[in-house]
Amino acid sequence: MRRWSLAGQMLVLQLLVVAVTVAGGAVLALVQAREVLTEDAGRTASAVALSVAVSPDVLAALDEPDPSVRLQPYAERVRLATGVDFITIMRPDGTRYTHPNPAEIGKRFLGHTGRALAGETFTETYTGTLGASRRAVTPVVSGGRVRALVSAGITIDKISARLRDEFAWGALVIALALSLGAAGTWLVTARLRRQTHGLGPVELGRIHEHHDAVLHAVREGLLLVGRDGTLTLCNDAARQLLGLPADAEGRHVGEMGLGELLTGAEERVHLVGDRVLAVNSAASRLGTVVTVRDHTELQALTGQLDAERGFADSLRSAAHEAANRLHTVITLVELGRTEQAVALGTAELRAAQELTDRVVGSVREPVLAALLLGKSAEAAERGAELVISQDSELDDPGLDPRELVTIVGNLIDNALDAAGRVEVRLRGEEDEVVIRVADDGPGPADRAAFEKGWTTKGDGHGLGLALVGQAVRRLGGSIEVAGSEFTVRLPVP
Repeated sequence: MRRWSLAGQMLVLQLLVVAVTVAGGAVLALVQAREVLTEDAGRTASAVALSVAVSPDVLAALDEPDPSVRLQPYAERVRLATGVDFITIMRPDGTRYTHPNPAEIGKRFLGHTGRALAGETFTETYTGTLGASRRAVTPVVSGGRVRALVSAGITIDKISARLRDEFAWGALVIALALSLGAAGTWLVTARLRRQTHGLGPVELGRIHEHHDAVLHAVREGLLLVGRDGTLTLCNDAARQLLGLPADAEGRHVGEMGLGELLTGAEERVHLVGDRVLAVNSAASRLGTVVTVRDHTELQALTGQLDAERGFADSLRSAAHEAANRLHTVITLVELGRTEQAVALGTAELRAAQELTDRVVGSVREPVLAALLLGKSAEAAERGAELVISQDSELDDPGLDPRELVTIVGNLIDNALDAAGRVEVRLRGEEDEVVIRVADDGPGPADRAAFEKGWTTKGDGHGLGLALVGQAVRRLGGSIEVAGSEFTVRLPVP
């Protein structure tokens, strides 16, 4: 059996609420209307009784031998004119002078008269010869004594008839209110059904639990940004990767420096602190969905692979040049020009040994020395010149060799891409290591060189100098840029 949807349950519930509210209001209105009509009947009866009690015709008729002869026609005229159901004029002992039914004249009045005999006008509900009625009783005072009593009243049946007439109109209003309430409820329910896709509360609760579990379990960062740039949703991974505050949801992405995450739809790389993040964004009906993946470890491995590839390329370049020179020496020997062969071989050996001695003698950190030798061979193959400054002097500083390779290697690569001559100076000065790389190119425009995505190649995906900036920050150092000269200062632990 299919469970009711949330919209269906809300429709039934709201209809019940509307029906109970309208029915309760109708009952309350009926009760109040009955009370109002009864009190109104009492006031009307009191006014009629008082007016009859002070009438000169009544006082004059009381002095005649048979007061009923004059009082009965008078009472009927007043009754018909005022709309009351009876006007009874009686002796102080309750014997009637008048009554709508002439057969009741001369009989005792049915009701209370004690308070009227004491000079008070009062109203009550009492059942008499005409049935239950709302009546008023007042004294006829003359010469300081009560000479007669007057009672006027309206029957409950007449009050009920008026109530039924008013209830007919009230029922029309109630039906209209019910119709409008039902129509409004149906419209609200239809909208709710569209928004909940006809699902019941159990299904909605299960979907929320699944959504919450998946949102907090995935390792990828997930953000949902509204069309107005407000961050509406972010999971735990996104908070950690991007360093978002606890109150990030509901704030504009521009306030938190995340505006660049929304630019472009293809995958791109951003550097946030010490992390390398791969970011994807896609537009949706709700706004922009952004996914963030941590590529820091992958980037570190890639950097190591690039360094190893660089060494391999450097060895290949050196082997290629050595093979060319060796073939030249062999050819000279075959041609019988042994002296020229020996001179060429000795010169090449001396040049290679001088470069090696100069690099190894000035840079005694083996990884850096190997890097510089490899970059020298690579520069020569590319038709560029890599010069190691004569005053370079660096012992093993005790810093992470991988970070040093990242800093020096990327600075040299960037310089070789932009210029034909690159000069490198490495020195240990007191409690810091100074790395200076300069070239004859234009250099970066400003500090944007160390921000994510900066490049001089025009493709907008440069990471070399940004990785340099990351490594320098990790080692607690600083970077100075003057034209095309980069100076890195790293504190020695």
